[in-house]
Parts: sequence; C-alpha cells; structure tokens
Amino acid sequence: MARAQHGFNLIEVMVSLTVLGILVSLGAPSFAEWLQSQRIRASAEAIVNGLQVARGEAIRRNLPVVLGLEPYYTGWTVCEATLPVTPCDSTTPAGSFIQSKSAQEGSGNAKIAQTPGDVTTLTFSPLGAVLLKNLDGTLPVTQIDVYYDDRAQCSAAGGTRRCLRVLVSAAGSIRMCDPTPTIVAPDPRACP
Repeated sequence: MARAQHGFNLIEVMVSLTVLGILVSLGAPSFAEWLQSQRIRASAEAIVNGLQVARGEAIRRNLPVVLGLEPYYTGWTVCEATLPVTPCDSTTPAGSFIQSKSAQEGSGNAKIAQTPGDVTTLTFSPLGAVLLKNLDGTLPVTQIDVYYDDRAQCSAAGGTRRCLRVLVSAAGSIRMCDPTPTIVAPDPRACP
C-alpha cells in the first residue's frame, strides 16, 4: 500500500528557489531605475512645494519672501526678504524664518542645478510675482534641474535616466516638467 505524499520534496523546493532567483535578478535593475525616478520626482515635488509656500506667504504677509536653495542639493529655506540682506538659511532671524526642508529628508542622492548657476535664491513680491532682481542685486533662479548622481546620465543630455525640471515664470507660476527630447508638445509633461 502506497502512502499519500504531503508537502514538497527537496528537489521541488530547489527548483522553485532557482526560478524565484532568476525572476528577482531580472527585475532588480528595473526596480533600481524606478526607485531613482521616484526619488527624483519626490525631490522635484518638494522644491515645487517650497516655491508654492514662498509665493503663498508673500501674498499672505504682503511682504517680499525669499526661497533659498541649498547649493547642489534639494534642500530649501523660506524666509521674509529683509534689508540689509541676510542669508535665507539656518542663521535667519527667528521672526523672518518661515519654513525649511533639509536635503536629507527622503531624497537620497538627488541633486539640483539651477539657472542662473551661481544664484541660489529667488524673491516673490507681495503680489506673487518673481522680482526681477533679488534684494542683493542678483538675478532670480528661473529653472531648477533635478537629477540623480550625475547630470550627464539624464535623457536630456543623451543618457538613460529620467530627470525633471522646475520652471518659475516672472509672473510667479511654478511648473514641473520633463526635459526629455522625445517628449514634445502637446504632451503636458514636456518642457517648453
């Protein structure tokens, strides 16, 4: 009389683990790319949120408000624009500080490159528009490219990674877009 078999034998377990290992090894590279894309998107959205906070506070307070970017990284600080000009960072006087976000808050290795390249601030007027010049006389930031590790790997530069761009118009409108050359108008994701 034959006994009924219950469970798996060792060969069936080994075959199952081998198949699972192959599937995981095939999916790992695309998962890593997806994870980097999510970090870039989260960083770009955090910058857009900071810009919206600065613009909204300028209108609410009826005062010029500055957004100061952390050089090369995705952190920012929002504070009232004051004369004499003081930096909008951790040394900002308590009364004029509004809000900040550290680059370490969930963005991984995401980095930024702003235009113009040597400026890290932009100032919103009490009406929500961007001032033509910051209080220190520099031109305001108008474009922020968000990328992961190396800007040359972005698809806009001929690489394979998807990077994002944040645009700020003189009227104060804030827009996140994709600078990839294959995405063109009328696609709403395309950069102008």
